[in-house]
Amino acid sequence: MAIEKTLVIIKPDGILRKLSGIAIDRLDNAGFEMIGAKVVSVSDELAHKHYCELANEPFFETLMKFIQGEFHDTYKKKVLALVYKGENVIEEVRKTVGATNPEKAEPGTIRGSFGRVSTKGYYENVVHASGNAKDAEKEIALWFKPGELLD
Repeated sequence: MAIEKTLVIIKPDGILRKLSGIAIDRLDNAGFEMIGAKVVSVSDELAHKHYCELANEPFFETLMKFIQGEFHDTYKKKVLALVYKGENVIEEVRKTVGATNPEKAEPGTIRGSFGRVSTKGYYENVVHASGNAKDAEKEIALWFKPGELLD
């Protein structure tokens, strides 16, 4: 099996609720190797590039506001971007974080344990995780510069 890399982002709701350490602990205990980590202030440009495939979705503008911390008033719109490496890491990280919809996420997953559906109608699902190898490659290149990963 090939070694893969994947991006995980602790989103503004996770930052606000002080869940970064717990999320990292769960990912580390699942056996994934962290090879990059940094706090990032999410610009309009970065948010749009990251979610460009969803630009025509009716929830796109809500998604842009969410990832930029507008709903959670996080300091300087910050998130924690992480890169993990390992065999089958993309699929395995997705299992660890759980389904996008926190109500459908398995108990014990990050989203199943800490996610919730806001009364305003959006998901507070704590983390983003790359969905496939193509997305992981694109996302890692967006969030990390060459030389920022220890691999």
